[in-house]
Amino acid sequence: MEAADYEVLSVREQLFHERVRECIISTLLFATLYLLCHIFLTRFKKPAEFTTVDDEDATVNKIALELCTFTLAVALGAVLLLPFSIISNEVLLSLPRNYYIQWLNGSLIHGLWNLVFLFSNLSLIFLMPFAYFFTESEGFAGSRKGVLGRVYETVVMLMLLTLLVLGMVWVALAIVDNNKASRESLYDFWEYYLPYLYSCISFLGVLLLLVCTPLGLARMFSVTGKLLVKPRLLEDLEEQLYCSAFEEAALTRRICNPTSCWLPLDMELLHRQVLALQTQRVLLEKRRKASAWQRNLGYPLAMLCLLVLTGLSVLIVAIHILELLIDEAAMPRGMQGASLGQVSFSKLGSFGAVIQVVLIFYLMVSSVVGFYSSPLFRSLRPRWHDTTMTQIIGNCVCLLVLSSALPVFSRTLGLTRFDLLGDFGRFNWLGNFYIVFLYNAAFAGLTTLCLVKTFTAAVRAELIRAFGLDRLPLPVSGFPRASRKTQHQ
Repeated sequence: MEAADYEVLSVREQLFHERVRECIISTLLFATLYLLCHIFLTRFKKPAEFTTVDDEDATVNKIALELCTFTLAVALGAVLLLPFSIISNEVLLSLPRNYYIQWLNGSLIHGLWNLVFLFSNLSLIFLMPFAYFFTESEGFAGSRKGVLGRVYETVVMLMLLTLLVLGMVWVALAIVDNNKASRESLYDFWEYYLPYLYSCISFLGVLLLLVCTPLGLARMFSVTGKLLVKPRLLEDLEEQLYCSAFEEAALTRRICNPTSCWLPLDMELLHRQVLALQTQRVLLEKRRKASAWQRNLGYPLAMLCLLVLTGLSVLIVAIHILELLIDEAAMPRGMQGASLGQVSFSKLGSFGAVIQVVLIFYLMVSSVVGFYSSPLFRSLRPRWHDTTMTQIIGNCVCLLVLSSALPVFSRTLGLTRFDLLGDFGRFNWLGNFYIVFLYNAAFAGLTTLCLVKTFTAAVRAELIRAFGLDRLPLPVSGFPRASRKTQHQ
């Protein structure tokens, strides 16, 4: 063999080893996420649904739980996708020729983006509908009972749902873009239909983030205040402990003497209320034993960090709005080749990259808090060891929609300059200036409005509580005040 043939073989062998290495790394990363999500879901699932007398229902619920675990692992991977890419770029930029990080390259990052996109499509369009129909199925009438009969019914329902969605997409495309080429492109299922359908789902996820994130940014202050110990000026733990003990004693006396009340009592509800009060009293005791440093320093620092992160987010979005009006390069766009380790995507270098990662995680946590705080989705909030299988499926779908829209959301708001890789950058609406501009303006306006409303109400309530004005006897607004003539009489 000639020297050129040996070079070709060596190049092919090197490419083969790189692909195998990327597959192993991707498998290990996904296995780690899958294990974490499995442990997380087992803490919230309802044990009664998995230990039923009917083994068939228990088997169906176990299969559905594994599908939900896969979906939640994909959602967690979508959340980590953009921060991992930003950090990888800074690591390659700082250590370009380090032997121990040669496995970290643009091909691996690009492959992870494609895998997350593929698994997100698979979970949203096939796995989660299959899991829902599988738990609700009973098998066709006249067929043999068993898991296989439920699988047949679920597959038929899934096929009918696919035809329905395909028809709806066809009608929507005919309304938006009625030409022969667009209709014929729908026949290309993998290259056009699934990316187009996922683009619609991603757009809905970005709109959901637009609503939930400002609400969550405002709610983060109250949620953090409940988790931390407030200074004595803002919180009277002794009074709360006294009230909790008084309520617990009253409920215990009512349970011990049920005949003393002429109304029928729900004993199960009373027992749950007593357990809740006991748990609350234990937490209050722990908070009362907190140190002075934790009480007087932890709470103000946490509030200050939240305020700085929220203000920085609004400031970056406001600057990005100005950049959209001046420079066309500020528009979000896709990048087919992942050229990492060449230039930093932040003007502040590694420090700016760390700030971008922190802001992305902070906005994701805020969006989840806002999602579960909204009245429309409050019923989906998972409960410890008391979440039904249907609620788990709904939570996994909603979290996957939010997390898969996070890279597009972050790039649209200008939180990072890292361009979208793979099919994430192929969304048609990303090139529309008016949509991107209005989205940034709406986010800045809604966040500012929610923060102003929350802070004014919170400061007013805390001042009233601190000065004891909440215990003053105030006149009831439903009754008219007495006239001067009546008062003189």
